Amino acid sequence: MDLYPLYNSIRIAAISTVIIFFLGILAAYYIAKTPRLVKGVLDVILTLPLVLPPTVVGYLLLRVLGPRHVVGAWFLEHFNVRLTMTWWSAIFATTVVIFPLMYRTVRGAFEAFDENLAYAGKTLGLSNSYIFWNIRMPYCRQGVLAGTVLAFARALGEYGATSMIAGYTPGHTATISTTVYQLWRTNDDALAFKWVLINMAISFVVLLAVNLLEKNQKKSKAKAR
Repeated sequence: MDLYPLYNSIRIAAISTVIIFFLGILAAYYIAKTPRLVKGVLDVILTLPLVLPPTVVGYLLLRVLGPRHVVGAWFLEHFNVRLTMTWWSAIFATTVVIFPLMYRTVRGAFEAFDENLAYAGKTLGLSNSYIFWNIRMPYCRQGVLAGTVLAFARALGEYGATSMIAGYTPGHTATISTTVYQLWRTNDDALAFKWVLINMAISFVVLLAVNLLEKNQKKSKAKAR
């Protein structure tokens, strides 16, 4: 049994999760400070990939990153680099798809933060960066961790956008999801079922971790009261 799809899926999910970890926190923090109307518009735009079909997200990415389109053509001409149909092309797809999960989860955690703590820190002369990293983030860490774990799990199982922008090449761009589809398409149900079980096992562990994080968050809030 070739384990490349598992390795490639974990690699893609891990890289995209690291990217959206910082982008999600940054967006959630600064958008929360914008006027209500601006915040509403930005929130809709950033959350859109969450409700769009993954194939639509993949199509839109191809319209930008494809070798005959704006960004893709520029990279191909100046650096001789194709942004599609490589293993790392899937990172573009998974990053866009999982970003709303991280953003909304972190935004919810930040909205639950007691701003009086930040105000108290400012009266003591603490800088905004110190307050953010040493007061706000520790207070919201359970929500941030839950968003990170959920985003990783979603990236691990992403299929629609990934299949469109990275395709399926055994030993090169294959992921768990695309492998299951290809095995089913070629009537190799036994091997497809093995990959399904592997994916289910990983998802079970991830969801268990999220539940534990949520319980710890509730206990922390109860103690704080």
